[in-house]
Amino acid sequence: MDGDPRTEAVHAGEADPLSKTDERRWPRPVPTIGDRTSAVERQANPRGWALSGEVAEALSEVIEARRDIRRFRPDPVPDELLRQVLEAGHRAPSVGHSQPWRFIVVRDPAVRDRAAYLADRARLRQANDLEPDRAARLLDLKLEGLREAPLGVVVTCDRRTPAAGVLGRATFPDADLWSCACAIQNMWLTARAVGLGMGWVTLFEPADLAALLHLPDGVVTLGWLCLGWPDERPPAPGLERAAWSRRLPLDSVVLQEHWPDEDGPQMPVSHLRAPAPGELVGATDAADELLTPPEALGVLDRALNRIVAIGGADLDRGELVLVGADHPVAALGVSAYPASVTRDVLEAAVAGRSVGIATASASGLASTVIDAGVDGPPVRGARDLRASGPRGDLASGDALSPDAVLRLIEEGRAVGSAGHGIVALGEVGVGNTTVAAALTCAVLGIAPEDTVGLGAGSDAEIVQRKIHVVRKSLSRKKIHQDPIDLLAALGGPEFAVLTGVVLGAVAAGMPVVLDGLATSIAALLAVRTEPSVQAYLVAGQVSRERAHALVLRELGLEPLLSLRLRAGEGVGACLATSMLLQGLQVRRTAARTV
Repeated sequence: MDGDPRTEAVHAGEADPLSKTDERRWPRPVPTIGDRTSAVERQANPRGWALSGEVAEALSEVIEARRDIRRFRPDPVPDELLRQVLEAGHRAPSVGHSQPWRFIVVRDPAVRDRAAYLADRARLRQANDLEPDRAARLLDLKLEGLREAPLGVVVTCDRRTPAAGVLGRATFPDADLWSCACAIQNMWLTARAVGLGMGWVTLFEPADLAALLHLPDGVVTLGWLCLGWPDERPPAPGLERAAWSRRLPLDSVVLQEHWPDEDGPQMPVSHLRAPAPGELVGATDAADELLTPPEALGVLDRALNRIVAIGGADLDRGELVLVGADHPVAALGVSAYPASVTRDVLEAAVAGRSVGIATASASGLASTVIDAGVDGPPVRGARDLRASGPRGDLASGDALSPDAVLRLIEEGRAVGSAGHGIVALGEVGVGNTTVAAALTCAVLGIAPEDTVGLGAGSDAEIVQRKIHVVRKSLSRKKIHQDPIDLLAALGGPEFAVLTGVVLGAVAAGMPVVLDGLATSIAALLAVRTEPSVQAYLVAGQVSRERAHALVLRELGLEPLLSLRLRAGEGVGACLATSMLLQGLQVRRTAARTV
């Protein structure tokens, strides 16, 4: 019978295999999957996990070259490249391996137009809170990538899983959002590596963007990513080049061991009231080839870009559409002028002698005069689109019937679709600033005291009567936000016609230039009817009416002129349209660079 080998080895004078002094080594089990390295290997070569020098240099180059792109070519992005970018995002680290990101790819131009409108509106709201120079810098930042880029990618975070149920979120509940931010960075770097441009836009009210994308409760967005082939190759980050801010030295943001009690990094600088002079940059497509500094025409260049982008319109001419009507509310003492003035002005317009028509003529514009409901017989020579049916004074009854509103809008559509070139809007109607104020209060949800202005020639007593009338009109009945209901309850014939003119002109591919509060609130109702309308609008001016700036901000539009006009009749729109036509001519004739 064989003996125990261990005993025999001892008897032979060999070392016990189990003794601590045994120097023999056995092969280390190496897994077929996972990490195949040993502690000995890692100890011998701590840097052994590093990528090759060439790869590391390429990574550093991509990180250094990443840019926020604002200008894009319309060329499509191949599906395989889109998938490569999305795959990079999906490979990002996530807390508890929760992978909370969801990528919404948006190709529909109508959805992108709506998103651009929401961003324009949010941008103006933010600018309103800034010091003037800082606000101007914000408004100079280009957001047209939302419309120009062929793709939008919205990274959303699904937060419906309770934080306590995800490893790492019980103590840091927002770590899921950080994970999605890592995904965006992966996408950004990959896009740059393959030559695509990406811009991250967060100038949105989160609830508005969520509603646009039909997000359920518990799913939130991290903004909108514009993705496409870049039409710029910036050598440095855009906000640095625009002198908005500068990159801090690394040593100023690195702390040792703990936050110092004194003399540590200061709180981030607030730009709410911090003027910072510097060069305004950001070339635009239309100005790139001109022998002039980028955006040399300032706000006008922005408006020209919008008009040129529309395309298809006859851009060497324009037309004023002047709509007039009287209002029963005038009998409540809300105007300094008798209702008969509406007819006088409209008759002068037909004769080519009103201030509005004279301004249109001096600006080289054609004109169309519309009688939408002037007291008495139709105004001879004006196009007859007079309102029918009962009409109330707002305070005690609806302004129009819903059927009348629908008819006036449709007739306005026909006028707008038959326009010529750039369509400028104008209106005339004693008492219509009260109507406009009531509509603004209802649409924006603001108080009459913050909306009602002086109007033409009014005094303090008239203003108080206007406030009283507007308050009564708002409390008389529950008013829905549907544009038809709003116009029926609180509007007037010219407001319904103007709303239709905007819709018709835009449907025909023509830009529309707004005048004062009345035309702007009509345009806002058109946008509420068809959101893509906003991309075709230009704010000709901001008037003295208190609510006008609020409506323009809601529209996401920056006015070309601020002359404290009270004229109405489309005067501001005509002056602005003249500037636009001249600006387009400048672009056609100015010297080009190579």
